[in-house]
Amino acid sequence: MLATVAVASMVMLTAVDIAEARRGGGGFGSRGSRTFSAPPATRTAPADAAPINRTMTPQTPGTAGQASQQTTGQAARSGAQRPGGMFGGFAGSMLGGLALGGLIGMMMGNGLGGAAGFLGLILQMALIAGAVMLAMRFFRGRQTMATAGYSPRSDAGFAAGRGAPSGGSGMPGFSIPKIGGGAAQPEKARAPSESTDEIGIGPQDLDRFESMLKQVQAAYAAEDYATLRSLTTPEAMSYLAEELSDNATSGLKNEVRDVHLVAGDVAEAWREDGGEYATVAMRYESIDVMRERETGRVVEGDPDNATETVELWTFLRKPGKDWQVSAIQSAA
Repeated sequence: MLATVAVASMVMLTAVDIAEARRGGGGFGSRGSRTFSAPPATRTAPADAAPINRTMTPQTPGTAGQASQQTTGQAARSGAQRPGGMFGGFAGSMLGGLALGGLIGMMMGNGLGGAAGFLGLILQMALIAGAVMLAMRFFRGRQTMATAGYSPRSDAGFAAGRGAPSGGSGMPGFSIPKIGGGAAQPEKARAPSESTDEIGIGPQDLDRFESMLKQVQAAYAAEDYATLRSLTTPEAMSYLAEELSDNATSGLKNEVRDVHLVAGDVAEAWREDGGEYATVAMRYESIDVMRERETGRVVEGDPDNATETVELWTFLRKPGKDWQVSAIQSAA
């Protein structure tokens, strides 16, 4: 019986691990020399962006160090924010030790003692678990009270250009032309930082970014390779084409429609190798479903209700040319 329970527990833990990895998402493309560094937090995307794990950008020793620091920082923040679940961390170690000690003691002594002995062991473990959970809840409540004073700024929309102080922030810096239909809601994560805009992103650029968001989504859903090539860099296009090919091989087709930008802001913008980069956090709503090609049956997603997505898109503009999408990262 104990062996069966142990095997079942391992199977459940493995299934949870796979599900978490799939939900985590990722990123593809290139952000130039900043490919392996995390974009600054913004009001639209205060959480860490997923690292770019599909890129043709070579990882030099300098960028490798940045990536290592980024991974270490994300792991430390994850450990600080997530105490490890019901039986994680110290509580899990203590429970495991007590349970193992009790089990060995009973087996080395008089055995499990039949059904009554086994039920007694379960009762002891339940009592210990209850005590540990109460203690963890008490300490977590004290930590929540200590951090309750944080109040993020309420400014929303795309941040661009340097001008008069933004309304209510009390800090000099950015005029914020708003775009989209609403304001981003603060999430539990890093505090928003001021945009490092080195090239002066203006309202026309922001309008173009919003338009490109809708155009890329529509072209992807229509499998319009010609339009995608005009809107993306060759590297980003190669990854999009790979995804479309995988869908076709699996007999699936992605349908994306009714894209509506809710809020967005510029995380950073800079010049590099004669080109200009701009990484923009965008929160948008859309109908996003996966269908069978032959029957049209929905196999994933809701065709009637829009879902909300937060992503960081990096745009590249070379001299004499228009903006192109060079990288896309999901927000954690």
